[in-house]
Amino acid sequence: MSHSNAMQSYRHVQNNNDINASRHQLIVKLFDGLLQRLASARGHIDRREVASKGECLGSAISIIGGLRASLDHTAGGEIASNLDNLYEYCERRLLDVNKNNDVDILDEVVGLLKDIRSAWVEIPADYHEQTPVAAAG
Repeated sequence: MSHSNAMQSYRHVQNNNDINASRHQLIVKLFDGLLQRLASARGHIDRREVASKGECLGSAISIIGGLRASLDHTAGGEIASNLDNLYEYCERRLLDVNKNNDVDILDEVVGLLKDIRSAWVEIPADYHEQTPVAAAG
């Protein structure tokens, strides 16, 4: 389940050309797509483009949902649980952004997600295939 949910979200982020990406690459691409959607949403908020803002935020929430679904609480233990809570928090905050057009909340979420992406990128190459997607999310 975890890999297929991540793959569904991944398809929203990249073309099928990258379908054979490693799990590590997949997660990085998910974060890249997620952050791109949030940057677009901010632009739509600034331009008062309500429908486009909603589409970008909905897509971002969907990607976060894929990341949440990929967590393996058995293998990932406390880290997976903490990530799940953080992802849930980000989803709720993005709903607030959509409702209130609050770019301060959006900036908060972007900062949190950039930190997670940065941590993921810092994983040494030797561990890319050894670290389950579900555990590192």
